Amino acid sequence: MSYESKFKRDDIDELFKAVLLLEDEEDCYRFFEDICTINEIHSIAQRLQVAKLLSENKTYSEIESITKASTATISRINKCLVYGAEGYKRILDRMKEAEEK
Repeated sequence: MSYESKFKRDDIDELFKAVLLLEDEEDCYRFFEDICTINEIHSIAQRLQVAKLLSENKTYSEIESITKASTATISRINKCLVYGAEGYKRILDRMKEAEEK
């Protein structure tokens, strides 16, 4: 791994290795329903949708209306898109590529 995270720890490494072993959507549902609360899953999904809409150049008010995310959340995600570790960008690019196949 060439990227050095500020949060790198052995237990987080183990979590990410477990996530990489998920094989399909059913595995994801089963694992995340066990490891997260429903509110945590909803929050993570909402953040991804906000990032996707920001990358599509939607306005904050459009994103707020579509996702019901607060402007503070939208702003925080926008900051990640501009100054972050490129995690959103990498996954959004891969999702777009997968949709085009």
